[in-house]
Amino acid sequence: MVITGGHGYKVEQFNQMLSSLGPGITWEVAEFPGAYDLFLPENRDKYDVLVFYHMWQKVTGEQAEAFADCIRQGKPVVALHHSICAYDDWPEYFSIIGGKYFHRETTINGKMYQPSSYIHDLHFRVRVVTQRHPVTRGVKDFDIFDETYKDYYVEPGVTPLLITDEPTSTPVIGWTKQYGKARVVTLQSGHDAPTFENPSFRKLLKQSIEWVSRGKP
Repeated sequence: MVITGGHGYKVEQFNQMLSSLGPGITWEVAEFPGAYDLFLPENRDKYDVLVFYHMWQKVTGEQAEAFADCIRQGKPVVALHHSICAYDDWPEYFSIIGGKYFHRETTINGKMYQPSSYIHDLHFRVRVVTQRHPVTRGVKDFDIFDETYKDYYVEPGVTPLLITDEPTSTPVIGWTKQYGKARVVTLQSGHDAPTFENPSFRKLLKQSIEWVSRGKP
């Protein structure tokens, strides 16, 4: 289940990327705010994996509780690109995906973070931390044309999968973590069509979906 909303994107090219993942991965798109219903207990069996490609902000206490509980109880997540920019006022979301792009000064665990920054349309090198992880298996260092984010928060304790030495970016640009019973993979890349069409990014997305769906480590 692909969750969108709160940010425009190239729909046709994005959907082509999803269709390229092969017959073993079928997908549907749901958009906020209606997508909140999918986190309710009676709807959780309708899909196996949540893929976030949203930048939504508004959430009620009841919606936040169902959202977090859905994942905590074992519904796995793959979070892409501007999904780390969502929910400025909901700190638990930072814990779910393991990172946060700051639109304003934000305090986490007593530390003040300044606003993050971004730059569109850059060629840069993505480096694979290890090919022994199922998400990155068979993926070598590759070049990408994408948007960088700098000075965003990466939760201590995540397992880094991808890094870059591009100076306009925070070094860690891909990681995995556990939230409750669920596996989570976050990939900072994914702004526009050149990334959607990048074969290495497609392989990472496919292997992320496959890995998180297999349950606890």
